[in-house]
Amino acid sequence: MKKYSVPTASYNAFKSLDEALKFLKSLPVSQKLVVKADGLAAGKGVIICSKREEAENAVRQMMADRLFGAAGSEVVIEEFLEGEEVSVQIFLDGKNYSVMAAAQDHKRANDNDEGPNTGGMGAYAPAPLYDKALNDKFEKNIAAPLIAGFAKEGLDYRGVLYIGLMVVKGEPYVLEFNCRFGDPETEVVLPLLETDLVEIMLKINAKQLDKIKVNWYNKSAVCVVLASSGYPGNFDKGIEIKGLKNAAALKNTMVFHSGTALKGEKIVTAGGRVICVTGLGNTLKEAIKTAYEGVSKISFEKMHYRRDIAKKAFK
Repeated sequence: MKKYSVPTASYNAFKSLDEALKFLKSLPVSQKLVVKADGLAAGKGVIICSKREEAENAVRQMMADRLFGAAGSEVVIEEFLEGEEVSVQIFLDGKNYSVMAAAQDHKRANDNDEGPNTGGMGAYAPAPLYDKALNDKFEKNIAAPLIAGFAKEGLDYRGVLYIGLMVVKGEPYVLEFNCRFGDPETEVVLPLLETDLVEIMLKINAKQLDKIKVNWYNKSAVCVVLASSGYPGNFDKGIEIKGLKNAAALKNTMVFHSGTALKGEKIVTAGGRVICVTGLGNTLKEAIKTAYEGVSKISFEKMHYRRDIAKKAFK
């Protein structure tokens, strides 16, 4: 991003705990910062710190205590960007690209964006925040230099690219990339895709994405993640899940399995994020109602979920 002038937060990377702490000592005590484990941490390797002391503790947790294992052997300390997040995914055939319906994820474990960061507790699409003006800025300031950079580096990237953005005063900044579909964004984006996904992928593989029109349904989608109590920390496994068929039988409702397993004839919990219930609607309010009706049909001991998914769209 730095090399090809893609807008992102200013940052420093450290492999030494002492060097990281020394850098933090040079910053104002009240500065808000983001500390990231520079490796795979199941979407949880980011700690937002409201002051320098919290950042120092986060660095120690990652580098000394190995909170995220080997992912914390190097940390990135970034400026905190104040704004609103939005997830943009693109189909890309190495040169041509098509922007998917933008989504907003809910990272925090509890309502009102409180609690620890998770892999995502729910999402909705399309995000009203991502209008034509913002898309124009995304294509000009992020997609164009990024794809030009791929070409200069000889990278033949074909497939799906996920780009997490922070919108600061109407300007998009890149928070992260994933070389895959995003989760739980995909559970609200793909149900809105009208064009056959297989046809899109075949065109991508043949470098002919410009030869197909990617169409989207004029609807909204909301997904709510049902998690095990304690997630993203410690949680119990092997708890029977009831009501899955009843939820899936509802109109405009889809039930996606995540952390589940078969135990004899029963479906049981086997992970932190257990089930994702997606509801479709002609409006966002309709989709919210449908998703939570689906949630009401499912139960397992100590089931935890947020009750405010997509509410931020109306603030």
